[in-house]
Amino acid sequence: MSRIKVAIIGGSGIYKLDSIKIKNQHKISTPFGDPSAEIMECEVDGYSFYFLPRHGIGHYLTPSEVNYRANIFSLKKLGVDTIISISAVGSLREEYAPKHFVMVDQFIDWTKGFRKRTFFEAGIVGHVSTASPVEPTLSKRLFEASKRAGIVSHLGGTYVCIEGPQFSTKAESNIYRGFGASVIGMTNVPEAYLAKEAGIAYATVAMVTDYDCWKEEHCTVQEIMDVMKLNYVSAQRFIQEVISDLYKNPISFDPENQYAVITDPSLHKPIHKEILEVILKK
Repeated sequence: MSRIKVAIIGGSGIYKLDSIKIKNQHKISTPFGDPSAEIMECEVDGYSFYFLPRHGIGHYLTPSEVNYRANIFSLKKLGVDTIISISAVGSLREEYAPKHFVMVDQFIDWTKGFRKRTFFEAGIVGHVSTASPVEPTLSKRLFEASKRAGIVSHLGGTYVCIEGPQFSTKAESNIYRGFGASVIGMTNVPEAYLAKEAGIAYATVAMVTDYDCWKEEHCTVQEIMDVMKLNYVSAQRFIQEVISDLYKNPISFDPENQYAVITDPSLHKPIHKEILEVILKK
């Protein structure tokens, strides 16, 4: 298992492809509870990777019910150092059209504070910079792979994460546009921040399903779901490109979590040591 370094977090449609084989499933326990599902060990073109359905098998977890800490911790425990997040989003910019992919490089957290967003709490304090929440080398590689897969893609942009599960009002949508945000979603925060705390290279592939309601055109939830299905077909082509590329040419990066913990080691309890042993491991 330790040889598998790459994981994908995304929707269930990703792994339903003839060329992607499910080889095994791993039930991982964490100090933070259970992840969304058992971690699937998959293979495409002879290359193995892990897959975690963010909302559980059958999509039964709302964005705020996802146990983001358990998800990231379980992947790091398996030896993952690279995470590709595949996420459906609405567009806040005219040029980012439905069926386009956007490799975002920034996040705005507009959730309501209900989500557990750090590994450092309950007697242990740590600080990790999220100035650059996305690993730029990984994001660029994903962009290049998407272009090879024939997908209209954009490199760079800001993802505003809302609580959900409701979509925005028009007033809210226009506020987010005023922030300079490019796309809107409900899941990548705190996922991206936790990956930084765990020393994992993380990048988002934001698949545009619709123009958020700022744009004066009618769009039903059913229409959004129809575009989402088409996006997953594109995502499957993309995965075939990117997995082999990352194994042939792994990215190199410096984890920013190595000096995060500032609590005196003499105060570390057994549970703290258990957590730190996993998330600080290179």
